[in-house]
Amino acid sequence: MSWSELERLVQEAEADGVIRRGLRHCRSRRELLLAARRLGYGIEAADLCQALEMDRRSSALRQGLA
Repeated sequence: MSWSELERLVQEAEADGVIRRGLRHCRSRRELLLAARRLGYGIEAADLCQALEMDRRSSALRQGLA
């Protein structure tokens, strides 16, 4: 897995408007993966799934549903 690559992408997208705008145009996970790879990030579909699951759990905890 390339979790550290996903973290690096997020940090750089937060700091760089050009990267952020480019990623915003992605309409699917596949497009996001392709865009990230073109930018030089070694991200895999499993990384996105893991991030989504972590976000869902975090949201559930904040809402007191866990």
